[in-house]
Amino acid sequence: MRITRLAKRVKSVAFFFLLLTGYYLLFTDAAYAMHISEGILPLNWAVLWFAVAIPFVAYGIKRLKEISGTDLSYKPLIGLMAAVVFVISLMPIPVPTAGTCSHPGGTAIPAILVGPSISVLVAAVALLLQALFFAHGGLSTLGADIVSMGIVGAFTGIGVFRLLRRFNAGLSVSAFFAGLLSDWAIYIATSAELAAGIKGDAPFLPLFPKILAAFIPTQLPIGIVEGAMTAGMVSLLFKRRADLLVKLGVITPEQARGAI
Repeated sequence: MRITRLAKRVKSVAFFFLLLTGYYLLFTDAAYAMHISEGILPLNWAVLWFAVAIPFVAYGIKRLKEISGTDLSYKPLIGLMAAVVFVISLMPIPVPTAGTCSHPGGTAIPAILVGPSISVLVAAVALLLQALFFAHGGLSTLGADIVSMGIVGAFTGIGVFRLLRRFNAGLSVSAFFAGLLSDWAIYIATSAELAAGIKGDAPFLPLFPKILAAFIPTQLPIGIVEGAMTAGMVSLLFKRRADLLVKLGVITPEQARGAI
């Protein structure tokens, strides 16, 4: 079956990036915190971000149950999306000036294919596993990481994609800018979360641009790479499984028969 062949291709790519990440973690000396590390945010801010994140995650679970109840092939697809986000967001790029690291977000891809609500759930699962088994991010900061990577990343990605498609932009072009701007939006949100949480009695604005500027040298090119990955994934699906994109509501049957 074509869906089986597609799943094998996605798993092969995910396995390659997992090996690459494993090599980095095992054979490099520098250790950098990924996402927002444990203990960085004060308790009140950590609780606030959890309060923001939980309704989105709960709605994602509800949507998954509703759709998978009538479509048995939906859960395996979500599993593939979760693997993609988990592996893509597990590739750390050190940011020496900030003592942390950048990485792709990956949430634009599932946001385009299965919607932003499910994408938030996928990101939450990936972030939880990374915090538990890779010490990337923390449990107390999980809410903040879900808000930035899951909510902001997913809704920015799908918003940009749909806006460009409404103005008749090509499928690949729309997906590229969705991935690019989703990635950059994640780091704007993360910078805001960090600045709000660690500023103490100091003003927010002087600290926010300083944190954001620290990410620019790495995140600008990473955003371009993520845009290319997003465009590549969507283009591959259009070439190999246009019917799946129609089923997921990404394109119309008429568009599936043409070059977009």
